[in-house]
Amino acid sequence: MQPDTTPAGTQRGTILFAHGSRDPLWRKPIEAVADHIRKIAPDVLVNCAYLELSVPDLPTSAAELAARGVNAITVVPLFLGVGKHAREDLPVIMAQLKSNHPHISFNLRPAMGEEPLLIELMAKIAIS
Repeated sequence: MQPDTTPAGTQRGTILFAHGSRDPLWRKPIEAVADHIRKIAPDVLVNCAYLELSVPDLPTSAAELAARGVNAITVVPLFLGVGKHAREDLPVIMAQLKSNHPHISFNLRPAMGEEPLLIELMAKIAIS
């Protein structure tokens, strides 16, 4: 887990970024994570965003946070693997976001599947 180095007075936002699906039930776990963040960090504005097949997309979600006064956004890719979307598509979208919102500090986290804590937790769940 990375320490918070956000300067005091900064309005922080987090975007949980996932692939998306036509099935509306697919979004429930993503939205559950967002709800939990809202409970444990009520000062952080949280949105979900999706690459395809669901709305909102990442640019729309970032624009909504910007309109709410957020000036530091952390994008958390909720991908277990680092496939084409995380390697190729996401950097292009992030570059566009930085260009469209130069007054916002963007922080792109590694794909969730690369987080050691999650890897350990999944292993413990698998053997329980």
